[in-house]
Amino acid sequence: MSSTRRERVLLAAVIYVVLLAQVLLYPGLGRLVATLGATTDLQPRMWFLGAEFAAFILFVGIWGAVSDATGRRVPWIVVGALGGALGYGVLALLPRLSLASFETVLILRVVQGAATIGAFSLAITMLMDLDGGHGRNMGAAGIAIGLGTAMGAPIGGQLTELSPVAPLYAATVLLAAVGLLVTLVEDRAPQGRRSTREALATIRRTPTLSIPYAFGMIDRMTAGFFALVGVAYFESAFDLSPGESGIMLALFFAPFALLQYPMGALSDRIGRTIPIVVGSSLYGLGIAAIGLVERVEFAGAGMVVIGVLGALLAPATMALVTDVASDIDRGTAMAGFNLFGSVGFFAGFLLGGTIAGAYGYPLAFFVVGGLEVLIAIVTLPAFLRLGLGDVPTVTAGSSD
Repeated sequence: MSSTRRERVLLAAVIYVVLLAQVLLYPGLGRLVATLGATTDLQPRMWFLGAEFAAFILFVGIWGAVSDATGRRVPWIVVGALGGALGYGVLALLPRLSLASFETVLILRVVQGAATIGAFSLAITMLMDLDGGHGRNMGAAGIAIGLGTAMGAPIGGQLTELSPVAPLYAATVLLAAVGLLVTLVEDRAPQGRRSTREALATIRRTPTLSIPYAFGMIDRMTAGFFALVGVAYFESAFDLSPGESGIMLALFFAPFALLQYPMGALSDRIGRTIPIVVGSSLYGLGIAAIGLVERVEFAGAGMVVIGVLGALLAPATMALVTDVASDIDRGTAMAGFNLFGSVGFFAGFLLGGTIAGAYGYPLAFFVVGGLEVLIAIVTLPAFLRLGLGDVPTVTAGSSD
C-alpha cells in the first residue's frame, strides 16, 4: 500500500471513530438525559445536543487557526481526542457520584464538545493535506463520517438497552484510541508559522468559501434534524424502540457512507456543480417526502434514497473547500466549514424541534427539505458565473 493511501486510511479511521463515539448517544438520548438528571421530553434532549454543538461553533475556528499558525496538526488532534475522552468519561461517572444536576451535565458537554471538534476538524484537514485528488480525499472523509454515523446509531441503540450510560463509556474508550492512532500518521501541514490572527483572516481573503460553507450548513442542518426530530418522529409515528430508531438512521447512513468514496472520485472527473446542486435539490425533496409517509416501510425506503443522494453531494462540497482554499490556509478553511456545519446542526434540531412541536412533523420535514432545495437554486448562478464547479486539476499521485 502506498504511503498516501495508507495515511488516507488511517486518517479516515480517526474521523470514523470520532463520529462513531458521537452518534452512539443519539438513539437512546431520552433515557440518557433522564439518567443525567433531566426528563425524557424533547427540550432536555435539545439542550444536551445544543451544548455540544455550541462548543463546536465557538472552538472549531480556534483549533484550525492554531494548527495553521503553528504548522502542526497531529499534536492538536491528540489533545482534542484525549480531552474528549475525558469529557465523556466524567459524564458517564456523574450518576454514580450523585452529581448529576443537568446544569453540570451541560457544562461538561461544552467542555467535551470543545475538545472533540478539534480532533474531528483537524483530521479532515490532514486529509486535505494529502495528494491524490481532493474529491478522493474528501470521499475518504465522507465514508468515514457516514460509516461512523451509520454504525453508531444501531450500536448506540443496543448499548442503551444495556444501560443508558453505556454509550458514554464506549465513547470514552474510542476517543482515547483516536489519540493513539493519529500518532501513526505523518504530519504534512504546510510549514511556515503565522499569527493566529493572520490564519483567521483566511475567510475574509477567500469570499468564495461562503458557497461550500452555505451548503455545509444546510446539509448538517438535516443531520441535526434527523438526530433529534427524526428519531422522535420514528418513535411517535411508528412506535419504534431506541434500537429500532437506530436502525432507521442506519438505513440513511449505510448508503451515505458506502458511496462517499466513489462519489467523491466522480466529482474529480465531472466537477462539483452536478453533485452539489442537483444532489442537494433531490436530497431536499426526498426529506420532505419522508414526513408525509404513513408506513414505516416507506419511511425506511425514503431514508435509503436520501442516503444515496447525500453521498452524491457531501464529498463534493468538502472537496470544493479544498479547491478554493490555499495550501497554508486549509486548517482554518476546513474549520470554517465545520463551524458553519455545526451552526447548521444546531439549527436543525432547534428549528426542527420548534416547528414539529408547534405545527407537527410533516411541516418540519417540509421546511428542512425545502431549505436544501432553496440553497441549490440560489447558488446555481454563482457556480456558473465563477466556474466553481469546473473539473478540478488533480495533484500528483492521483492514482493513489
